[in-house]
Amino acid sequence: MGQSLSKLYVHLTFSTKNRYPFIQESWENKLYAYMSGILKGQDSPAIIINGVPDHVHILFILSKNKALAKIVEEVKKQSSKWTKEQDFGPSKFTWQAGYADFSVSASKVEVVRNYILKQKDHHKKISFQDELRKFLEEYNIEYNEKYLWD
Repeated sequence: MGQSLSKLYVHLTFSTKNRYPFIQESWENKLYAYMSGILKGQDSPAIIINGVPDHVHILFILSKNKALAKIVEEVKKQSSKWTKEQDFGPSKFTWQAGYADFSVSASKVEVVRNYILKQKDHHKKISFQDELRKFLEEYNIEYNEKYLWD
C-alpha cells in the first residue's frame, strides 16, 4: 500500500487539579473552542468537547502522525496557560497530572458524542470519580485507586 490510512476515534477525559470546580458556564464554551483549535493544530480534529466545572470529555480523531500522549500534553498545557491569561480564568487553574482515554468504535461515535453532549445532566446523578471507575472497569483497565486522584 502506497499510503498510510487511519481513522481512530478517542474518548479522552481529565479533570482539574483535585477536581476543583474551576470551569464556569460563563466561559466554558470559549475554553472548549480553544481546546478544539489546539486539537486541530495537532491534526486531531475534535468531534465534541464538553464537561462540567471539574472535568472535560473530548471525542476526537487521533492523528496518524502524532502520539496520543503528546497530543494530550499539548491540549492540557496550552489550554491551562490560555485560561490563566484570560480575565475570566482563575490564576491558579491547572489540570490534573493524568488522563484517561478510551478507543471508540466507528459504530459508537454517535453514542459517545451524545453522552458527552449531555454531561451536565449526567453529572447530576454520578460523580466524576464513579464515572471514571465505571469506564476503567468497562475497558478492563487496571488501576491503583491511590494514584488515580491527584
